[in-house]
Amino acid sequence: MIFCAIPFFKSVSASAIAEAEIAMELTTGKVLSESNADEKLPMASTTKIMTAIIVIEDCDLDEVITVPDAAVGVEGSSVYLKKDEQIDVRDLLYGLMLRSGNDCATALAIHHSGSVEKFVSVMNERAKSIGAVNTNFKNPSGLPDNGHYTTARDLCTIARYAMNNETFKNIVGTKSYHGKFRSYANKNKMLYNYDGANGVKTGYTVKAGKCLVSSAERDGMDVICVVLNCPDMYERSSAILNSCFSAYKLITIDENRVFISDKVLCKPKNSCNFVVKSSDNIRFEIERSNAAADVESGEAVAKLKIYTQNELIFEENLYSI
Repeated sequence: MIFCAIPFFKSVSASAIAEAEIAMELTTGKVLSESNADEKLPMASTTKIMTAIIVIEDCDLDEVITVPDAAVGVEGSSVYLKKDEQIDVRDLLYGLMLRSGNDCATALAIHHSGSVEKFVSVMNERAKSIGAVNTNFKNPSGLPDNGHYTTARDLCTIARYAMNNETFKNIVGTKSYHGKFRSYANKNKMLYNYDGANGVKTGYTVKAGKCLVSSAERDGMDVICVVLNCPDMYERSSAILNSCFSAYKLITIDENRVFISDKVLCKPKNSCNFVVKSSDNIRFEIERSNAAADVESGEAVAKLKIYTQNELIFEENLYSI
């Protein structure tokens, strides 16, 4: 599937604005709202989004491990892992994301890379590879460190990447979990109080303030929202999401949708999503690009052009079928 992003920038007004914030549509990455989105700031336990997706991508979630000494008694939020406790990677991941276990973060980092330091190197490499170029990790949990920072834009980019992984999305959207070794309830109040909420992670330290990465889906559109250092993080995130769902809608052109160009049946090669304002009137035009009388299947024969009012917002080749 091809994801077609259409840049647009808009700020949401509200009294309890965060120090930095941004909202993006999940599939396209279109920015729907932003304020101070490129300032480097601490992000507390929202760090664990990166920790989780790396482990999900690289490890066997059903593998049972022995809790290392370094993961026992870790500072901050914890699921209280015990020395030499047997637990599988899956239960550690749920403890990481639902209960924000710093001890889970340490155990997973050591399991993945052999040491926390080596895992942090992987975190920074993976962040750069997905486009989070103004982020630097110093630990897998989000504990305060002068060199541990991100931007709202980078964090939203990381969250978008992670939310496209079904395993990650299922974990962060779970309200309560009963595993083989542990059971947890999710701390994220958005899941209980916001219609359509499906993730992703809370965070708080004195240095970072209250941080929240949230996600919600309505009418087929999924929006990721990040607020950093926001005293009313749930209220502010809800206001941003409400504004985005009110102002925008997602349009999907399915790869199996058939169009006609001068009696020739044709369709796009891949499905594509794009975002428009809810108030926009959409107009489709088919422009013939191959004048040959006979065409073979799979030949580019036309262009699909989509307009809002008189503005061209999308263009894609159509192929004969």
